[in-house]
Amino acid sequence: MWSIIEAAGWPIWTIILASVVASTIVLERFYSLRAALIIPPNLLSQTLQEYRRAAVSQSMLTELRDHSPLGRLFAAGLRQFGSSREVMKEAIEDEGRVVAHLLERYLTMLGTIAAMAPLLGLLGTVIGMIEIFGSQAPGGTDPRALAHGISVALYNTAFGLIVAIPSMFFYRHFRAKIDGLLVEMEAQAVHLLEAVHGERRGD
Repeated sequence: MWSIIEAAGWPIWTIILASVVASTIVLERFYSLRAALIIPPNLLSQTLQEYRRAAVSQSMLTELRDHSPLGRLFAAGLRQFGSSREVMKEAIEDEGRVVAHLLERYLTMLGTIAAMAPLLGLLGTVIGMIEIFGSQAPGGTDPRALAHGISVALYNTAFGLIVAIPSMFFYRHFRAKIDGLLVEMEAQAVHLLEAVHGERRGD
């Protein structure tokens, strides 16, 4: 492996750095975007049970907000308890935009790496071509310099694509997963809203 890195020349280090950053983001997002962590099971039923038992309290809102992203949406809606359905829904939507921003953390960097890695590979290719032309001399071509220039060009192109392809795949995967999580959170928050207002109308 080290011989390949040496053959690829110094431009490969920029691609290696990009691959390390991308791998770190992918692992972190896999851990942080677990469905059970974002949308804990039974949180809706537990929240409704607590609401029916003791109505809305500050301690309940604080516990929900610190519990999970879904809990933040529940807390935002219940904080407007006593207001109209439209006001509660608007509060949930506003908090949903904040939660969406938190869930999308680091994805911009991952998308940037996916777009830039081929360009870094192209940079290495250009540098390799420069070395190839530099190997040309009036007395003939230096085979070692020619071989090194070709290695720099080809290895950097390949490594750039090797980093870019999975980075783009995971970028799109996480974006789709976040969209699905947001839809599910909004559906549960609306269900909570309907349940609270339905019980208020029944009182």
